[in-house]
Amino acid sequence: MTKDKSVTTWQAELAVDCRCMLGEGPQWDAKNQRLHWCNILEQQLHWLSPASGDSGQYPLDHMVSLAAPLGGGGLLLVGEDRLSRFDPVNAAVERFCDFEADNPVTRSNDARIDRHGSLWLSTMGKQAEKGAGSLYRLHRGKLTLLRSGLTIPNAICFSEDGEFAWFTDTATGVVMRWTLDSDGWPQGEPIPWADFSNTQGNPDGAVVDSEGCLWLALWGAGQVVRLDQDGQIIGRVELPVSQPSCPAFAGADLKMLYITTAQEGFSAEQIAQEPTAGSLFVVETGITGLPEPLLRLA
Repeated sequence: MTKDKSVTTWQAELAVDCRCMLGEGPQWDAKNQRLHWCNILEQQLHWLSPASGDSGQYPLDHMVSLAAPLGGGGLLLVGEDRLSRFDPVNAAVERFCDFEADNPVTRSNDARIDRHGSLWLSTMGKQAEKGAGSLYRLHRGKLTLLRSGLTIPNAICFSEDGEFAWFTDTATGVVMRWTLDSDGWPQGEPIPWADFSNTQGNPDGAVVDSEGCLWLALWGAGQVVRLDQDGQIIGRVELPVSQPSCPAFAGADLKMLYITTAQEGFSAEQIAQEPTAGSLFVVETGITGLPEPLLRLA
């Protein structure tokens, strides 16, 4: 760890050499002590048991961007045009509900469970078509549209007290903060909170730590930055690859920050320069994460 202009800097190390085309959606399953993440474009669900170092993957029949632990056991897959229950023991998939099933242009993208056990999830165009994406909330089994006209919705995360949600439309470069009511529903319009439109890298996935700070992946910049409550950078994780997509705290004490990455759009020359692009990376910062609530469907 080094200090540079009051910004603490850490170096991430390789955790799993999986080389996903588009690694995304890291999610800690505390009950089973497993981290799950997705290789969206190659239709795979990956897992890691940090205590043993064991890892593996499940092949899927559609693109999936998050596997969220369910209160009753198993996982809910946030998929291309559907939500499905998944049993990791026998790899059985059971469709729960459809969303945007009549829209072949879109797929799911960023998602995270809020402090009420509800799931926020987003869609985007498969070719990042402008304005094709939307943001939803799955609350007690009912899916509600929160916002449309987005291009690449990302950075969905929540304050510990449930007072705020954050998200970004990566194409704008601006992270927004949204006030929530006591049941976790957005109130009024979101406001700009942190502007990365004139800096290297584009805001992607994010997670909140136990001190109320937000860890934000900067796609294209090879960094995850830590932002204080005012949206100012106070920490920086540097990676040996340029396209980090999302961070998540994991491990028995939530002290390990895992980061998914991607090699999407790379030329052969870029892959040669970044051979571990798309792999899972990890860093221990000395800062703990927040326990993620289990997803409630009823």
